[in-house]
Amino acid sequence: MRRELGPGRDDGVMIDPGTGGVSVLPASTRPAQRWLARFAFLAVAAATVLVLAVAGLRGGVALLVVAVAGMAAALAGVWWFLTHRGVLRWLAAAVMVLAPLTVAVLYARARLVWVVVVFALLWSAALAAGRQALAASAAGPREYDTPPPRRPYLIMNPRSGGGKVGRFDLVRKARALGAEVALLDGAGTDVAGLARQAVRQGADLLGVAGGDGTQALVAGIAAEHGLPFMVVSAGTRNHFALDLGLDREDPATCLEALTDGVELRVDLGLVGSRTFVNNASFGAYAAVVQSPAYRDDKTRTTLDLLPGLLTGQRGPGLRLSAGDTVVAGPQAVLISNNPYATGDIAGLGHRPRLDTGVLGVLAVTVHHAFDAAGLVRGRRRSGALTVVTADEAVIDADAPSVPVGVDGEALTMPTPVRCAIRPGALRVRVPRRRPGTGVPRPELDWTRLRRLALSGGRA
Repeated sequence: MRRELGPGRDDGVMIDPGTGGVSVLPASTRPAQRWLARFAFLAVAAATVLVLAVAGLRGGVALLVVAVAGMAAALAGVWWFLTHRGVLRWLAAAVMVLAPLTVAVLYARARLVWVVVVFALLWSAALAAGRQALAASAAGPREYDTPPPRRPYLIMNPRSGGGKVGRFDLVRKARALGAEVALLDGAGTDVAGLARQAVRQGADLLGVAGGDGTQALVAGIAAEHGLPFMVVSAGTRNHFALDLGLDREDPATCLEALTDGVELRVDLGLVGSRTFVNNASFGAYAAVVQSPAYRDDKTRTTLDLLPGLLTGQRGPGLRLSAGDTVVAGPQAVLISNNPYATGDIAGLGHRPRLDTGVLGVLAVTVHHAFDAAGLVRGRRRSGALTVVTADEAVIDADAPSVPVGVDGEALTMPTPVRCAIRPGALRVRVPRRRPGTGVPRPELDWTRLRRLALSGGRA
């Protein structure tokens, strides 16, 4: 029997159908939140009035136009840098650098640098107040108190994360806490086979100290047998550990879950028959991961492959179907186990929740520099970006198979590829005390903030 911790509450999960953003709204809005939201808008207004008042109406508008033009030129430079090679790429890099420098020089000649500084401070205050106002709407999965495992089984990859397993002495510390530890001794090791054998021999917890791809394989087996799963943040990026609130700097703290832990119920994603804990990617990102050179030199490989991928010169043509949404010809598609935070269009940030029971679906279709500028500015409703949520998504292509990046692992799958969500499928055992259990830093959603500022006491 599991006992739910904490007082009951009537919060509700809200998913914006237009953006895919997830939030948990409290039953009532605190006055402090409303005033923080109002302060954010006042600070923005003060920043705008400052520029217009100090420089004069005509001069202020001119300075704003110069700033916008400089930003547009820099964003166009970003797009040309990503979609060209050779001399054009380096000319674009020069534009990226020179455009903001030119704006700075013009402001300095007008003796208005102090205005820029005050303007930036007011905007920083507005952003801080806005995020603080929205922070109370964020919440994580509920925790359950369960007895410690008697026969935990941990799989550790000594090469993952640059050798974190050895550097933090994880093997010895885990065995001292009563865990059986299996060390992966090669790239061809059957991780799934090790986990299944451990289950047959009576393991009552499966855990992984390694990358997200290895974690996903073992998590699927743990869910299949109804066993708790444990994450030790010994990978390179540790995206799943981040969203679970675990300490990514010291993976040894994750072992506290063996003696003083609680359980969370989180969702799992499926791409074909393969489980994923973070995301499955198609198109540009998946093709980059698929390259044999990617492991040796990620940056150079990415820059070499992006021009062809973003301009449609490489890779199969994709077609995405998610609920009522159909996108033809996207260059990149990201299907995530729960939506990423608002403004994260690359799946590199965090997910506010892991238990909403929906997939985050994101497709990028870039045709020209204006589309790229909209993406860089985070315009989620731009024509270049489609963001929805769904319980199922299908990716088809004009090829019999497509490259797929599954939690950073390069695979090839026959088309069409079906992605689905398994709500509450995984029991995750985590330490009772972990650094990420506080309220996550929310992305600033001005629409929600405006509603909060104008609310009369209800969210």
